[in-house]
Amino acid sequence: MQPGGRGGVAFIDTPAGEAALRHYRRGGLVAKLFGDRYLWTGRDRSRSVREFRLLAELQRRGLPVSPPLASRYVRHGLRYTADLITLKIPAATTLAECLASGDFDAALASRVGELVARFHRQGAWHADLNAHNILVNEAGLYLIDFDRGRLRTPAEGWRRANLARLHRSLLKLGAGKLASFEDKLWPVLVDHYEQAYAA
Repeated sequence: MQPGGRGGVAFIDTPAGEAALRHYRRGGLVAKLFGDRYLWTGRDRSRSVREFRLLAELQRRGLPVSPPLASRYVRHGLRYTADLITLKIPAATTLAECLASGDFDAALASRVGELVARFHRQGAWHADLNAHNILVNEAGLYLIDFDRGRLRTPAEGWRRANLARLHRSLLKLGAGKLASFEDKLWPVLVDHYEQAYAA
């Protein structure tokens, strides 16, 4: 198992290649009551089906996501459990790992800003934009784990809130200890975000 959303991710072999299997789990206090079970309100509103469809649409639009392979839900009376399988991004590290290893520099910050802007221009709202959900490899950057994400009309309010969530995530992971973070790295990220969003 490896971090990647609540409950972690297991990597499995599939005919399409190595893939990430994620079992949906609740977080916080609700997890103690319901664990991995969600209230059934119909197939089209199940977590796995909604995320699968969103990822398929984002991929169709040319955005760098983990290609969806399969989704599943299992009814348990009035509740259900769910799983999602996506193709694994090869040889990737998370932005959180880059920060921990000292590889989060101005060049990477600029690329992160541009990545987020690409999604926001398409109206793609990520419910949990944090440093663990941004992957980096030689080919580029990717955004993963779109559980509860959705497409919305681009607006200043939610875009700024999304960036603020990423900022809090980086601070929580120790970015604030870097002397250059608030004075250079974060401003570079935001500046490249603005430029890419306006392009």
